[in-house]
Amino acid sequence: MKTQRTIGFLAIASVAVASFIGLFVVPADEYQGEIQRLLYIHVPTAWLAMLSFLVVFLMSLLYLVQRKLKWDVLAVSAVEIGVLSTALTLIVGSLYARPTWGIWWTWDPRLTTTALLLIIYIGYLIVRSMTEDPEQRARWAAVIGVIGFIQVPIVYLSVFWWRSLHQPPSSPRSMAAGFGLVLLLNLIAYTIAFTYLVMRRYKLGQAELALELAGPEEEK
Repeated sequence: MKTQRTIGFLAIASVAVASFIGLFVVPADEYQGEIQRLLYIHVPTAWLAMLSFLVVFLMSLLYLVQRKLKWDVLAVSAVEIGVLSTALTLIVGSLYARPTWGIWWTWDPRLTTTALLLIIYIGYLIVRSMTEDPEQRARWAAVIGVIGFIQVPIVYLSVFWWRSLHQPPSSPRSMAAGFGLVLLLNLIAYTIAFTYLVMRRYKLGQAELALELAGPEEEK
C-alpha cells in the first residue's frame, strides 16, 4: 500500500511538472508554433496505448498457459487504460491535424489503423461482458488479447508501409535537444502514471473477482 501511494504521488507530480514545462517553459516550435505543444500529450498517450496492449498480450499468453485468473485481471486492467489512451491519441491527433493538415480527420493509414486498434479492444471489453463465467470470460478475452496484438505493429509500421500524411514516429532523438528532453520527461511521467493506474485497477479487479467467486459458494 505504501509503495502504491508513493507511485501515485510520483505519477501526479511528474505529470504536473512535465506538462507545465511543455506548456509554459519550452519555447514554441519555430514552424508549427504553439500547436506543436500537443505532441507532448499525443506521443505519450500513443506510447501508453502500445504499452498497455503489450501488457495485455503478455498477460493473455500467461493466462492461456497457466490458467490463473490473476493474469486475466491484469490484462483487463491494462486494456481499459489502453482503450482510454488510444481514444485520447485520436482526439489529440485530430486537434493537431486541423491546423497542420487542414482537416480534422482523413482515412490516412496511421489514423485508420489506430481507429481499428481502438475498435478491436473495445470489442475485447464487449466480449467480456457476454458471459458471467470467469474462466470462460478469461479464455475468450485471452484469445482476443493475443490475436488483437497483431494490430499494434501494423499501426507502428503503417507510416512506412503506405503513403501517409502522418509523420514517422516522433521520439526524443528525432527532435531538437530541448524539445526532445521535454518529450522524454512526458513519456516517463505518463509511464509512471500507467504503472499506478494498473496497480489500482488490478487491486479493484482482484476484489471484484473475489466477490464474484464467493457468490456461487454462498448460494450453495
